[in-house]
Amino acid sequence: MNHKPKVLVIDDEALVRESITAFLDDSGFDVLEAENGRDALQIFHEQHSDVILCDLHMPIMNGLELLNQLRAEGADVPFIVVSGAGVVHDAVEALRLGAWDYVVKPITDLGKLEHAIHKALERSRLVYENQLYREELESTNHELKQSLAILKEDQEAGRCIQFQLLPPKEVKYDDFQFSHYIIPSLYLSGDFVDYFDINEQYLGFYIADVSGHGAPSAFVTVLLKSLMDQYINRCRSGLDTVILDPSLLLKRLSGEILKARLGKYLTMIYGVIHRETQKMVYSIGGHFPNPVFMDQEGKTRFLEGSGFPVGVFEKAEYKNHEVDLPEHFSLVLFSDGVLEIIKRDELEEKEQYLLEVVQDPDGIDIDGLLQYLGLKDVKEMPDDVTFLILKR
Repeated sequence: MNHKPKVLVIDDEALVRESITAFLDDSGFDVLEAENGRDALQIFHEQHSDVILCDLHMPIMNGLELLNQLRAEGADVPFIVVSGAGVVHDAVEALRLGAWDYVVKPITDLGKLEHAIHKALERSRLVYENQLYREELESTNHELKQSLAILKEDQEAGRCIQFQLLPPKEVKYDDFQFSHYIIPSLYLSGDFVDYFDINEQYLGFYIADVSGHGAPSAFVTVLLKSLMDQYINRCRSGLDTVILDPSLLLKRLSGEILKARLGKYLTMIYGVIHRETQKMVYSIGGHFPNPVFMDQEGKTRFLEGSGFPVGVFEKAEYKNHEVDLPEHFSLVLFSDGVLEIIKRDELEEKEQYLLEVVQDPDGIDIDGLLQYLGLKDVKEMPDDVTFLILKR
């Protein structure tokens, strides 16, 4: 709020009204006064207030009538009832009609009244920001629907759009090197990766695997990219820090995917690197296999973690895991399609092979992975196969 909060005080008792007004004025509020609901309604129409502080029992137009009129006009201004302890029934009725809070007269401690006003202002701010977020999401969804229409009309255009959304094949942030490679089983892929500079302190990256294949799954990757970009922008604008908390982000994404009712879900690993502490925090949403980490001594291991797929359960919870990043390391994230192309019978044998593949003393790269896995000249794939490599 860039202006002094404006409070409209309504009470037919002049002494009460004036004492409240004097206190709020000293507390830094811009205060308007009215002795009945009719005068208050006129003042509100002429000078919109941020909070209304209203007695219930007044001549001409009482507090309940004023509240009814304001709500009928669509004004959702915070409305705080101030009335005697003996009229609880009216106070309850006011809350039912849309009042935000109730303060009992006589007010022996005006600090409680100030606290109620600040609480109402904070709630009003959150409601306003949520409305902006919904409008932004609706606008983005509208743009997304237009993009999806293009994809349906022309898969060639769809492929171009999807690959334009991907990050560069190789990027270096400080001394962290990111690279990726996607081999779609069909013309469009249900796999997606991204890595990005969040701000001066944090880097972010993820791999996602949408259920199914082809165009329907590719549509979800477009939605995922759009949502992630929104979270990044909201963090940079100081509105929301969910992008910095992997477990909370997966939970938020899960709700968004469910709400979209696309009939799809995805598995995902999302990680955040804190540049100053050299720590990586990550969370896993049903994704398999787990990331393979090679330390500076050349030892490889799967990082721990599991969790629900994203977009399946309404109350899915996710867990953060933390890793100290040494001076030299490699981290490789795979989509589950890699397990289908490894020529081993048992899952444990396939996992052991992945550990061996990543165990390169010079640090594994995309060409090395393709060579080890025999994917240099493969034309057809049973499933999308994706690699994301982070190393230093």
